[in-house]
Amino acid sequence: MLPLLVGYARGSGVDARWVVLDCDEAFFQITKRLHNRLHGATGDGGALGRTESVSYSAVMAANAAALTERVRRDDVAVLHDPQAAGLAGALSELGVRVIWRCHVGTERTNGFTDEAWAFLTPQLEGSHAFVFSHRGFVPRHLGGKDVWVIPPSIDPLSPKNPKLSAATVRALLGRIDLAPGPDGAGTMGSASTRGAGLVASQERLVVQVSRWDRLKDMQGVLEGFADRMAGRSDCRLALVGPAVAEVSDDPEGAAVLGECVAAWESLPTRQRDAIRLVTLPMDDLELNALMVNAVQRRADVVVQKSLEEGFGLTVAEAMWKSRPVVASAVGGIVDQVAPGTGVLLADPSDLVAFGDALADLLARSDELAAMGRRARRRIRSHFLSDRHLVDYARLLVHVAGV
Repeated sequence: MLPLLVGYARGSGVDARWVVLDCDEAFFQITKRLHNRLHGATGDGGALGRTESVSYSAVMAANAAALTERVRRDDVAVLHDPQAAGLAGALSELGVRVIWRCHVGTERTNGFTDEAWAFLTPQLEGSHAFVFSHRGFVPRHLGGKDVWVIPPSIDPLSPKNPKLSAATVRALLGRIDLAPGPDGAGTMGSASTRGAGLVASQERLVVQVSRWDRLKDMQGVLEGFADRMAGRSDCRLALVGPAVAEVSDDPEGAAVLGECVAAWESLPTRQRDAIRLVTLPMDDLELNALMVNAVQRRADVVVQKSLEEGFGLTVAEAMWKSRPVVASAVGGIVDQVAPGTGVLLADPSDLVAFGDALADLLARSDELAAMGRRARRRIRSHFLSDRHLVDYARLLVHVAGV
């Protein structure tokens, strides 16, 4: 989202800049812990006490010092998520108008969410406005503050979203060993794929594309599909995520991928052969986006069975490609999947209900195309970048007092 929004702003004559934090490994561990606990989950089980606060504050102080020469009084700074929250006070003291933008959260509260907010709230002193992706994420203690709800969006012109020819889709899928190449064999290019046999053109394909994150529940998708669908139909499953060694800010990725591989290896042969695990390279981001585009376009149904979700851009991406979705009724996913555009799972942890919902949807093959068309119209009306730009323009004008 940021490259597009910053580009729009600069194209409109606004002096907009995108600054990236300089962080250490301990900072990534702490902020991943905050990410999980804002979702109501324990994450790695580590502490968020005084030691972590000191470590986090040291990184914030170093980054704030680096920003002093780059900002001026009455500038507007948008700080994204827990990683940048601690810059609010220092920037405010410099006369900068500060917006904190939180992309994650949960509609329920528990000890984990309370712990996360207890850690973050002091860091947010000095913020002039707060932006959330979903109304249910706004904590009670921000009542009376200047709070905005702005859902994320997708860029229809990015490499991840434009229409691709059938030949291009086949070629890209061949590079990740999901489809035959021009000579009928897999080409096995730059991705790593586990699973036997190519996905034939007549076979139906179910896909989940996401990070290897426990809250995305890739393993639950695998187990639910294996129990209800694998080996009992012409349907295959592909779980597609990034090459974990190339994602530096997610310390849990390798462990989650390893758990999925172990669960896949434990399946009986017939079930295991119906499931593919794919890790896509991140060294060429445009190629990565094109591969995701091709995978989603090849899918008959796209799944996003998150246990918690901030928004779920992969849902919007799939719906934009006229694909019906089976997704969890959590967070911003609920705002996207309107009746007739997909299936919402009331309890994403219920693997039997997930498998039954997927089997039922695939059995209604005559309805899938119409459902996909409605899904695309839904995204076109509510979740494209032009709407996002207008929302942000209103916010910036308001905060700047123009």
